[in-house]
Amino acid sequence: MIAWTATFLVIRMLHPEDYGLFAMASLVVVFLSLLEGYGFASSLIQRETVGKKQIRQVFGLLILLNIALAAIQLALAPLAAAYFREPRVTDILRVQALLYLTTPFIALPFALLSRELEYKKQALANLAGSISGAATALTLALLGFGVWTLVYAPIVMFMVRGIGLTWAARSLVMPSFAFKGAGAMIGFGGAMTAIQFFWFLQSQSDVFIAGRAFDAHMLGVYTTALFLTQILVAKFVPPLNDVAFATYSRMHRDGAAIAPAFANAVRLIMLIALPFYLGLAITAEPLVTAMLGDQWLETIPLVRLLALAMPFMTLQILFAPATNALGRPWIAVRVNMIGAAIMAASFAIGVDYGIEGMARVWLIGFPILTAVTMLASMPVIGIGIGALGRALLPGLAASLAMAGIVEGVELMLPPMPLIGHLALLVLLGIASYALLLIVFARPLVVELRDLLVRRKPLIAEA
Repeated sequence: MIAWTATFLVIRMLHPEDYGLFAMASLVVVFLSLLEGYGFASSLIQRETVGKKQIRQVFGLLILLNIALAAIQLALAPLAAAYFREPRVTDILRVQALLYLTTPFIALPFALLSRELEYKKQALANLAGSISGAATALTLALLGFGVWTLVYAPIVMFMVRGIGLTWAARSLVMPSFAFKGAGAMIGFGGAMTAIQFFWFLQSQSDVFIAGRAFDAHMLGVYTTALFLTQILVAKFVPPLNDVAFATYSRMHRDGAAIAPAFANAVRLIMLIALPFYLGLAITAEPLVTAMLGDQWLETIPLVRLLALAMPFMTLQILFAPATNALGRPWIAVRVNMIGAAIMAASFAIGVDYGIEGMARVWLIGFPILTAVTMLASMPVIGIGIGALGRALLPGLAASLAMAGIVEGVELMLPPMPLIGHLALLVLLGIASYALLLIVFARPLVVELRDLLVRRKPLIAEA
């Protein structure tokens, strides 16, 4: 919430061109980040036993990889600027090379804490990083730093997070650069890196294509609309997936079936995600106008389209933690390979129809990819289509009914102040959704109450 609040305030103070430039540079950073070594560190979570030797080897591997990546980014900076025909990208990428130096001090302690399900310590370190990053972003935006606000704030955030996680996990050890006996970890890490590589092709091909076809302003409009609609799937779901991967791994090591836990995860996350996305599609105009300002009005039609595609994306990314924890990471590799082909082809077609065309193809590509993911993953997890449908039904039915109520009321509303209009729609959506769940899915509401208030686990049949 701290990050979201700061981001919305910063968006109001910056311009589409700033976000377009940042998106161009981020394409290179995200690509090289695939090799940062998080996949190798995550092997410590999945392994049955971990000794100090393995920890030192992972730390040494992380250091070597990230020093090399920083050097590569410095060399690639002018080439990326030439591709996008934007000289300012060179200096941005050179400064962003500092990000790689923080990775060994984040990835290793994160893996060690996750293995022990120590999420409170992670949360405190992440909170400190978020506060530092938000304060840096707001200060620089107010001082008129423009695109550099988006460059320096993450560096500060990751530095503070790295210090906090390393201290919490007591993970500062002497690195080992002798990798004998690390074949299994490197193999698992290699598979995880392959997953991330094809995920990059799938998720960043739009910026690669649009960054060449559109100027920085139009690219900024598109990427900001994408950011708004992906807030939940990018900020809320990944931490839950981290917890899910560690939990599934422990259940698998203990010989327990993970299908019931997977069904519960889908049910809980989609119960929150579905009303959020449908509400965002309905309230796009007052939300963008009131929260971001008139300079972002071009994002409104894109937000409406992209919000309808995000439920598919959210469901699709829930499968990988389960199959990875079961020791089957190559399923996610194959799925992401297919996803890369589907989405890249879709964007190559959509770019000819402008930025709205880029947004529309999300509604074609991701439903197909979600279906492919389900077919490949469900037999391995041990969950049937009926169980998955039962997990999705409460949130889907209540969300569709809520959307109809809010849309109907909005059509009857008289002219009123923008903030009041938005607040009324949001409150109506929350109240109607809660009431629908209480009336038609009361046992689920009771279970959620027990989970959130009494901290009792949800139980469902797969």
